[in-house]
Amino acid sequence: MMDEKYMKEALKQAKKAILLGEVPIGCVIVYQDKIIGRGYNKRNTRKTTLAHAELIAIEKASKTMGDWRLEDCILYVTLEPCQMCAGAIIQARIKKVVVGTMNPKAGCAGSILNLLQRKEFNHQAELVTGVLEEECTEVLQAFFKELRIRNKLEKLES
Repeated sequence: MMDEKYMKEALKQAKKAILLGEVPIGCVIVYQDKIIGRGYNKRNTRKTTLAHAELIAIEKASKTMGDWRLEDCILYVTLEPCQMCAGAIIQARIKKVVVGTMNPKAGCAGSILNLLQRKEFNHQAELVTGVLEEECTEVLQAFFKELRIRNKLEKLES
């Protein structure tokens, strides 16, 4: 139940990205049953590869904690982390990662690779997948469906 509660908060973040025309990915970081970091995708808005939901949430959580180590924290994200975000999660020593929907084209929490649980690294994160999977998938699918329609209309108008 707690995982669903916080995944709903991550979904709220994802929906904020839609308002900016961004791919709807949201993330929250929880410490002792309190959200200490929130983020949503802002790559186009900030014009940087680094503005992923997870990285924004990790930065905010680190400021809240006053430390780069987020050892007793749980990260909730609507879409499986990419290699960059999975690496940051390991670097931040996050205890547990809860994923809404998997990303077979870029996911590094089990789809392509599982960087979160490589024994070769000095830290591994517990991993839970499929939490509110249907809702997380629907938000992404609706966004891309609308984007395709918008792109077709723009081509017709030009």
